[in-house]
Amino acid sequence: MPARLHVDLSAVLSNARTIAERSGARLIPMVKADAYGMGVGPVVRALEALNPYAYGVATVREGEEIRALGTQRPVIVFTPLLEGELPAAHAAGLTPSLGSVAAIRKWQSLGGPWQFSIDTGMARAGAPWREVAGLKDAVAQSPPEGVFTHFHSAELDDGSMEEQSRRFADAVETLGLADLIKHTDNSAAVLRRGRSGHDAVRPGLFLYGGAVPGAAVEPAPVAQLRAPVTDLRRCEPGDTVSYGATLTAKRAMRVATIAAGYADGYPRNVGLEGRPGGFVIIRGRRVPIVGRVTMDMIMIDVTEIDCDLGDVVTLVGRDGAELITVAEVGASGGISPYEVLVGLNSRAERLYHEG
Repeated sequence: MPARLHVDLSAVLSNARTIAERSGARLIPMVKADAYGMGVGPVVRALEALNPYAYGVATVREGEEIRALGTQRPVIVFTPLLEGELPAAHAAGLTPSLGSVAAIRKWQSLGGPWQFSIDTGMARAGAPWREVAGLKDAVAQSPPEGVFTHFHSAELDDGSMEEQSRRFADAVETLGLADLIKHTDNSAAVLRRGRSGHDAVRPGLFLYGGAVPGAAVEPAPVAQLRAPVTDLRRCEPGDTVSYGATLTAKRAMRVATIAAGYADGYPRNVGLEGRPGGFVIIRGRRVPIVGRVTMDMIMIDVTEIDCDLGDVVTLVGRDGAELITVAEVGASGGISPYEVLVGLNSRAERLYHEG
């Protein structure tokens, strides 16, 4: 039996409703990277029930996947596109994010809705807020459907979100775009401040069960990664475990092997380099990972519990009263919960259910 990724679509909907209720705005669910590894087809089909304003993707190919599902809603490509990519975006009925005169002119020749991207401090994409006056004529000749910016530290109470909001408001006023659809808030911004007063919000991580540090609201878990025990052995004191002999047994141990590894999206460095954690759940109890995670297998210490071949182990998710979140796995592996979720879009078989 392979590793299996169980995706709870009702949890995705519950998390989306939480964001909609807190923000009072329409949703632009971010479904890039195959819906953060959860599977864009099932996720989009589930989210359609909430009547989102649009979907957010990063590439033309991702946008084409959304169109192939049959939705007629706007599909916004948030990564800047090269001019040569714009015809393909137009042919697929996508909405590009533009931030330069050249791109706006090229899109104007094709026709179709677009979104104006304003950089207020991320230095990643969009027209710098200080320079938007130079785009005023191009924007007036081909008005966008919406205007947006992206917060670089929405999860922090450091004043940066407020400063970026002021820059965004000034830029919108300079361009005369006050009556257009505006959106700035990601999951963290919505959970920190609730209503922003804008028309739409762009949830991503929270939809898929990723918690926002410091937020009072926790998401419903979406992803559950499980795999079977395929080997059991006894290790004596002095025996070594895994590549690099990253563990040397100090006592007699019973070690189980799980049929999952980093090829299934589980972080390779969980529990190493002094980081805390590195646990899985078996028969409702937490047990530690021992040694380095390998491509196809993970070893765990089952000395203190009953365990048999074929027992199902939970690497991410809930078993009984125990829960291992994507944030916990990320912290133990030295990566962000975003990377954990996207990494699950690997070899593990996906199974979808509701509730």
